[in-house]
Amino acid sequence: MVKYILVCGGVISGIGKGVIASSTGLMLKATGLKVTAIKIDPYMNIDAGTMAPTEHGEVYVLNDGGETDLDLGNYERYLDISLNRDNNVTTGKVYQHVIDRERRGDYLGKTVQIIPHLTNAIQDWIERVSKIPVDETGEEPDVCIVELGGTVGDIESMPFVEAMRQFQFRVGHENFALIYVSLIPVVGGEQKTKPTQAGVRDLRGLGLLPDLIACRCTDTLLTATMEKVSMFCHVSPKQVLGVHNVSSTYHVPLLLQDQGMLEYLQKRLNLSQISIKPEFKKKGESFMGRWKALTVGQERLFDSVSIVLVGKYTSLQDSYMSVVKALEHASMRCGRKLELQWVDSSDLEPQTQTTNPVKYHDAWSAVCSAKGIIVPGGFGHRGTEGMISAVKWAREQKIPFLGICLGFQVAVIEWARSVCDLKDANSAELLAETPHPVICFMPEISKAQMGGNMRLGLRPTVFEPNTESTNLRRLYGSKDVAWERHRHRYEVEPKYVEKLESKGHLRFTGRDERGERMQMLELDDHPYFVALQAHPEFCSRPLNPSPPFLGLVAAACGEKTLAEQIAINEKSYVAPHPESAKVVPASEGVTEQGKGRKQDVDGIRVRGDVDGDLKETEQRLEKVTVNGE
Repeated sequence: MVKYILVCGGVISGIGKGVIASSTGLMLKATGLKVTAIKIDPYMNIDAGTMAPTEHGEVYVLNDGGETDLDLGNYERYLDISLNRDNNVTTGKVYQHVIDRERRGDYLGKTVQIIPHLTNAIQDWIERVSKIPVDETGEEPDVCIVELGGTVGDIESMPFVEAMRQFQFRVGHENFALIYVSLIPVVGGEQKTKPTQAGVRDLRGLGLLPDLIACRCTDTLLTATMEKVSMFCHVSPKQVLGVHNVSSTYHVPLLLQDQGMLEYLQKRLNLSQISIKPEFKKKGESFMGRWKALTVGQERLFDSVSIVLVGKYTSLQDSYMSVVKALEHASMRCGRKLELQWVDSSDLEPQTQTTNPVKYHDAWSAVCSAKGIIVPGGFGHRGTEGMISAVKWAREQKIPFLGICLGFQVAVIEWARSVCDLKDANSAELLAETPHPVICFMPEISKAQMGGNMRLGLRPTVFEPNTESTNLRRLYGSKDVAWERHRHRYEVEPKYVEKLESKGHLRFTGRDERGERMQMLELDDHPYFVALQAHPEFCSRPLNPSPPFLGLVAAACGEKTLAEQIAINEKSYVAPHPESAKVVPASEGVTEQGKGRKQDVDGIRVRGDVDGDLKETEQRLEKVTVNGE
């Protein structure tokens, strides 16, 4: 039986439930348990794909192409697992599921209502997804962390709260625990508990009782405050945890562990009854040991590395959460403290010099003093000319550069304009009437629908011949294929590839499995100038940094550091994806070159290959047991 831990919050949203949920899972995984996670978002969207990053933070992409809430990134990074789209539940998804069933007649003429039909659908969803393997073991998880977004009492979250009230009885008291995350504000120098008392009172009124209360506060939770929360919230002092602000969120698992959270959950959920294989226990201990070494070592770093992020959505830093985390992972590997400067790409454009000369000067001052420059993804025309200017500076001044998705595309545009003499070259997305659309709309993508209508999910990049000495290939362990997650509608126009590569030192070093889509580029005469159509930040892990990010940070630290990190990765890099995820969906070639090539090159498996799918199904069935036999 899977054990369930519900993490919900009160007072305000954005209080850190995702980090606390992830940290709880990490502690349990360190004991050898198999842990999965589910995020509930009570908004009406089917998924996060159509929301602007400034609305709800970054859109996080999973292996199966699911566009989800950014907290799933926390789960994957902390737990080193690979989730799927069903691990993110939204109000829109559940209502769509129930309405589809009603249209099919599955409810046999009954009046369809919030209770029991919607709440039952939520419970069934959680129970089903909690049993899906998420790591390389291929086995059912032992524990499922369920995070309920928003705050308890919000009208949109009420069906989920009611579903979880019922769910605790469905699975049994010994299989369900609740962590309530609340804010302890400081007013006049005093830590106030009234908001937490009110929140717990509301939670109890809805039929849910907190087992642990995690108190978010700026400074260490005082003993008197803990005792007050204990007294008025009807829990023992050992059930009140202080989660104060720390220098890095990677310290939170250790902070919770020091306060006895693990021991409490082991007793409360009777986790000792779960049989753990010795190799899992040993692996968990090793994982926690490396995590402690990473976090403790980070505090002792003195040298720093300065990276400038030139983006479109810098007004909300959560818009680039995975990018920032990937830079942090790479910096820790290189033994440096990350100094990240944020530059709104619009501030680099000539019109800003007129409208706001101070912003223009500050933006260019940051770019010109950077040791490394990164241009991340985005959509739309705003700020793209500023991005192109930043790319030009990095290329001409030999500043280490990394372009991601839109950053890859603007690097191609800059090269086309500056080196290939393609005057006014642009992207068809940014300027429909451009005379040289070096970036075009992907032919198989529909223009009529926005949601879920992109090239999404884990895809392979096959390195071209004679690229053995390139930085990227060596950072990926000198392998023939690199796997990264994609999210884009536009790509390099194949008709321009030959001209783009004929000038200077630019080369598309990695392409898709048919060789018709450009997915990586590098400059030969540059310390480190690389760009990817993919989003490698989504696959970065604290203990396994993303290769392109590691290269950028290492190059920013100096030529020697880059050489050292490349040498390490050549020997030891292991991709974070389970082998079962390395499958491409069956598709048709869209160019003359692509139509003449198969997808299953270099051992790449294609979903839709009947023989391969049957073999995989047979292997899964062999692991299924009935009544323990």
